[in-house]
Amino acid sequence: MERAEIVKNELVTWLRSWFEKNGNGCKAVVGISGGCDSTVVAALCVEALGKERVVGVLMPNVSQPDIDDSHRVVEALGIQSYTIPITLPVAGITEQMEHVGISVSAQTLTNLPARIRMATLYAVSQSVNGRVINTSNYSERSIGWGTRWGDTVGDVCPLAMLTKTEVIEIGHILKNIPSDLIDKPPADGLTGRTDEDNFGFTYEVLDQYLTKGVCYDSEILDKILKMRAKNRFKLQEPPIFHPNGSWFL
Repeated sequence: MERAEIVKNELVTWLRSWFEKNGNGCKAVVGISGGCDSTVVAALCVEALGKERVVGVLMPNVSQPDIDDSHRVVEALGIQSYTIPITLPVAGITEQMEHVGISVSAQTLTNLPARIRMATLYAVSQSVNGRVINTSNYSERSIGWGTRWGDTVGDVCPLAMLTKTEVIEIGHILKNIPSDLIDKPPADGLTGRTDEDNFGFTYEVLDQYLTKGVCYDSEILDKILKMRAKNRFKLQEPPIFHPNGSWFL
């Protein structure tokens, strides 16, 4: 826990400094899912900026079984929050696709809500003088577990180099947040399954591989390596064409 305390303090200082340079006086806008990562990020922002400068956005799609957890987070932290359902935007796009003859794929139904949520966060951010805080951790990012141009983006990403295990450790030393949400089984809120069910392995095993280079199960190691290779593009900038000739500045 000593290292968790050190890293937590460094994170708070880093966030405060980032805002001074990239949005002095701006608010931190955080999508609150009711899970560990968004809870930790929101709490870090409160410690760095004060609760008056943190805005939580709840974005249920049709129904969210654990929406009460999201409410518990904003109430515990005492931050301003807004509930903006994304049901109508998601339905509107898919209905229009079907109207013009496009069969909506299962992958579209999985990823579209995440992209609508990110668009919503930026709409709120631009309207309240804010900056969108990304909540992805290193474990997720390392295997591409996220929606490109959805939950993989933001103006600043405080957890990007922290494993899930490390985020949980930091969560347990933060004040004013429900401890049971820190240990809540991570889920994407899109597939109806936990992350680990989708992976076929645990975060503990993944984090051990990421931090120590060790995985004693060859089948799991193969899954990890395949996910990393398949999804590497999600964290890269789109390829840019550079013409050989130069007729413009």
